[in-house]
Amino acid sequence: MPLTVWNAFPFDGLALLMTVLALLIVGISKGGMGGGLGVLGVPLMALTMPPAQAAAILLPILCVMDLMALKAFWQRWSLQHLKQLIPAAIIGIVIGAFTFNYFRASDVRLLVGLIAVGFALNYWFKPFQHLAGRKPGVKSGLFWGSIAGFTSFVAHAGGPPVNIYLLPQKLDKTVYQATTVLFFTTVNYVKLIPYAALGQFNSTNLGTSVLLLPVAAFGIWLGYKLHHRVPEKQFFQVAYVLLFITGSKLLYDGVAGLWV
Repeated sequence: MPLTVWNAFPFDGLALLMTVLALLIVGISKGGMGGGLGVLGVPLMALTMPPAQAAAILLPILCVMDLMALKAFWQRWSLQHLKQLIPAAIIGIVIGAFTFNYFRASDVRLLVGLIAVGFALNYWFKPFQHLAGRKPGVKSGLFWGSIAGFTSFVAHAGGPPVNIYLLPQKLDKTVYQATTVLFFTTVNYVKLIPYAALGQFNSTNLGTSVLLLPVAAFGIWLGYKLHHRVPEKQFFQVAYVLLFITGSKLLYDGVAGLWV
């Protein structure tokens, strides 16, 4: 029998467990561990529900988290980079919105799996490390910004392309964090428009988002507490192994779905 809470959770026990785990990891990451592990949210949730539903439930929660982070890093960002990334990201969001209805659930699982596995492999092997030291360019900003907008629309997974673009610029740690915070705050609030137009914010998804907000808030608090107590390297080692395993499962499900 499905486990329901106030008749708003259309989840069984495993789906609820994966959702809570996803929100805790995302909250811990945003609360003090850093690293852009918001990419792990949809893949974990998509193991037990349609990816589109997972993304719709997660977006309002991410928007609340973004406001908390924005206050902490107010006006510390690099406008030079944001002027290149944000317009391109909006183009990527528009592309994602217009192609949304052409993707089956298996197609989205395949795409999310590729993003998750690729992000883990990039963390371990750093294939873009040779770009270090290059100055920000208009072409690279447009390319990675548009990719970030599209992947963020599909699965809230804009972190990998943004990191590929920003990390080689060797920004000050605070400037880098503030730049990504403002970028994703802008992107997530822009995404609210097409998500609403596509009917993603039905009563079930919105009700679930509201009920899960305390879990996200607890994750942020926990991340703040763990920031000086848990070695960041160990946290990411575990998180990226989990990301790789989750992505691999979604890849398998996505490929299997292509033959149905």
